[in-house]
Amino acid sequence: MSYVGIHTQQVRNNTKSILLLIGFPVILLGMVYAFIAIMTYLSVTDPIYFDWRDVTGTFLTAVPIVVGVVAIWFMIAYWGNTSMIRRATGARPLERRENPRVYNIVENLSMSCGMDMPKVNVIDTPELNAFASGIDKDSYTVTVTTGICNRLTDDELAGVIGHELTHIRNRDTRLLIVSIIFVGIMSTLSSLTIRLVWNTFVYGGGGRRRNSNDKGGGVSIIVALLIAAVLAALGYFFTMLTRFAISRKREYMADAGGAELCGQPLALASALRKISADPALANVERQDVAQLFIIHPQQLTSSVTSFMNNLFSTHPSTESRIAYLEQF
Repeated sequence: MSYVGIHTQQVRNNTKSILLLIGFPVILLGMVYAFIAIMTYLSVTDPIYFDWRDVTGTFLTAVPIVVGVVAIWFMIAYWGNTSMIRRATGARPLERRENPRVYNIVENLSMSCGMDMPKVNVIDTPELNAFASGIDKDSYTVTVTTGICNRLTDDELAGVIGHELTHIRNRDTRLLIVSIIFVGIMSTLSSLTIRLVWNTFVYGGGGRRRNSNDKGGGVSIIVALLIAAVLAALGYFFTMLTRFAISRKREYMADAGGAELCGQPLALASALRKISADPALANVERQDVAQLFIIHPQQLTSSVTSFMNNLFSTHPSTESRIAYLEQF
């Protein structure tokens, strides 16, 4: 892998964040325009009366509402990302007096690379894993499990923490937070759309089961189902694009940075072996949050699911990362 400096990686991640900030509203507004066009076309009795100017006029009326709602949603999630991640992972602040060993390692490595010491959180679980998060120096956090603190040597733990500090230095965490928020918005919209369609199908939009003799109900349901299916497919596709936007190379670079900070590449390789043997965290159910961890905490058993996860994964295989570290 060719050498890329810290500044270059920071610029690349900032560029990707900007592209995501631009790309998501464009895709969302495109979906709104398509929805309006389809519903307008279906509402006219004769296709000859269909006018794109009506579609555009309705769309322009809807744009401020859609943009405003998404902007408010994004800002709340962006500035509330710390509490959101803590709830999703079950993390809590780690006091210095509770584990001075971990604090000393984080503090010493932060000083050695000239960065402010981030906050330290812990997840009370015997499994092994760790991740970095945050969007600025006030929210940057390194989170470790009690298992990783108890079962790794000092050199191995320093390599893992160095890896997470490198993510912060490279601003990988900011890019990941933007990705998590956008994926969450799209997933929520898709879920709400499908639930609304289901309730309409079962209850006819009210509190009682739909009467089979309701006129026009069948056609409306079919149209709603088709539109919901398209929206869900586009939302899923955007999720995949977001994962593609987060290069797997960032993990190799964080491994290299961690090895450089701790001065022991083989210690980090040994840590990755131990973590890969027991990374599962039962309380982490969100795939978008799971991608923050040094090794994905969810064990996949289905061959099809495993194939799709590897295809769209933001992490390279642990074996390739270990082989890379052993070349130092």
